Amino acid sequence: MFGAACRRRARPCGVTADAPTLTFTNTVRYSTLALCVLVFVLSLFALIAFGRGLPWFVLSGALVALGIHDLNQTRHAILRNYPIVGWLRFGLEFIRPEIRQYFIESDTEAQPFSRAQRSVVYQRAKGEPDNRPFGTQLDVGVEGYEWINHSLHTTHIESQDFRLWIGGRPGAPLPGVAPCTQPYSASVFNISAMSFGALSANAILALNQGAKIGGFAHDTGEGSISQYHRVHGGDLIWEIGSGYFGCRTTDGHFSPERFAEQARDAQIRMIELKLSQGAKPGHGGMLPAAKVTPEIAAARGVPVGMDCISPSAHSAFATPIELMQFIAQLRQLSGGKPTGFKLCIGHPWEWFAIVKAMLATDITPDFIVVDGAEGGTGAAPVEFTDHVGTPLQEGLRLVHNTLVGVGLRERISLGCAGKVTNAFNIARMVALGADWANAGRGFMMALGCIQAQTCHTGRCPTGVTTQDPARQRALVVADKAPRVAQFHANTMHALKELLQAAGLTHPSQITAHHIVRRIDDAEVRLLSSLMPQMAPGAILNDLGHLPNVYRLYWPLASADSFDPREPAPGEAPPDLRVRSGVRPSGAPPSAYEVARQMRPAQAPGPAARSTIEPTQASPDAATPASATEVPDAWRGSDAR
Repeated sequence: MFGAACRRRARPCGVTADAPTLTFTNTVRYSTLALCVLVFVLSLFALIAFGRGLPWFVLSGALVALGIHDLNQTRHAILRNYPIVGWLRFGLEFIRPEIRQYFIESDTEAQPFSRAQRSVVYQRAKGEPDNRPFGTQLDVGVEGYEWINHSLHTTHIESQDFRLWIGGRPGAPLPGVAPCTQPYSASVFNISAMSFGALSANAILALNQGAKIGGFAHDTGEGSISQYHRVHGGDLIWEIGSGYFGCRTTDGHFSPERFAEQARDAQIRMIELKLSQGAKPGHGGMLPAAKVTPEIAAARGVPVGMDCISPSAHSAFATPIELMQFIAQLRQLSGGKPTGFKLCIGHPWEWFAIVKAMLATDITPDFIVVDGAEGGTGAAPVEFTDHVGTPLQEGLRLVHNTLVGVGLRERISLGCAGKVTNAFNIARMVALGADWANAGRGFMMALGCIQAQTCHTGRCPTGVTTQDPARQRALVVADKAPRVAQFHANTMHALKELLQAAGLTHPSQITAHHIVRRIDDAEVRLLSSLMPQMAPGAILNDLGHLPNVYRLYWPLASADSFDPREPAPGEAPPDLRVRSGVRPSGAPPSAYEVARQMRPAQAPGPAARSTIEPTQASPDAATPASATEVPDAWRGSDAR
């Protein structure tokens, strides 16, 4: 409607943009305004002559005023060309996500979670039947479809409370420097990291009470431990980010004293150091000053009403060895509680450098949580959400295989997070190498989240992700906490039934041999054949015959630095693809060549400094005084 009529017409000489000619097109464009003017005049006449028509007079007058405003404003071209009626476009655009979600998208179309996925969470949280009649809605012939093989000799499992020990076992600490002395018996399904501030107070209360009822763990997120985490006493995993919230000095550095004071609380069961987050790895973040309420400031240990910065990197360590030493320090200060870190895999040599630091220091984390790039967050730049970070499948396999290849897998438990909503998701992650799975958005949906995707606006319609007291009042803790517990319990029950059907007795028995993936319409393969297992110790003993990610990048990693380096003579395996000094066409380079290629070709020149501040200003501040004026601050950049 608007696009076709917006084509510019040839303008007679002397006619300006502010004086449109009276053509048929213009008549259509301004017809709504003209009709409002006509109604205004008639209602004015009726009001004066007969004393009637006041509502029409007020309504038409308001619309005429709106139309005049539309013609004179300079921000929206649509409104200048289509006064009054142009607002219809903005209205339809505003409700487009709801129209699509409720009337257009199919049950299996994921944006990012399909209606079928959400429905299962809602049903299990409410304790309603989740059985489905008439067969699967999935296309079992499509590439990528997966299933778990069943057994003709099924098992019977008494309890659905599947657990694992993290940090060794009572009385049997793991080997290594400064080992854990307070191991934790964790569920295989827990609440992923979500901070108070990103979530409302009522959401935190309901999640923690649900965790208490169901006997599983609740990760605090990097926003630290708020008063709402402590009300019900559910098990907490304290996540510590680069801002060191809850354990920071006044200038934002790590405070051992403040950390020890909180970490020794009995409610805190594990300590998780956040290195990166799947939804926005390497980005950091900022909570604007206006959102730093007294409650958030108290939890994070920051001033009220000042921007709360989460740097993109930690200040407590700068090398892989220092990272391991910091892990040992946190474990000691916490009284020996399980201590680990969370990361989204990026440069493989950086991950390998961390592993080399473990070998060099004999300090190992008790656990590692692998966050997938498909993970969620309250807000992130679209480029980071869509194109930064390794997806969970590839990241988890790299971490698991690396630890197996250096002989450390038995000392380190692996968790994972990234679009986990049902029992098959958990089983699949365990088959890829995880010991347990976390879920964030799944538990948000158990609280009532409808995937409105307004988390960053403060206008969450269900009170889950808002600090507005009136909005979060809609989330009744006494009603939602049991739903959190029921979602967990029913998901564990579904996992138990999957294990029984597969002839197994515990999730730890699931391997890549149990999961099948369709390759095309004529071929299916086990995950074990698509993703071969690493032989124990292979990285240390047989690096030359391993896949390229290990053969090329392991020699580039150093325990002393996160930067890649050129291998010393004899460190890199020989290029097995070279025959008579000639590499076949298309064969990969050697580790030495990769290291040389990664060096910058020349020193970087002076950085261009833009004079434009990339802030999201208010509409009034961002609008020039006229349609032809360009503010001086918008005129390019200069190199200094």
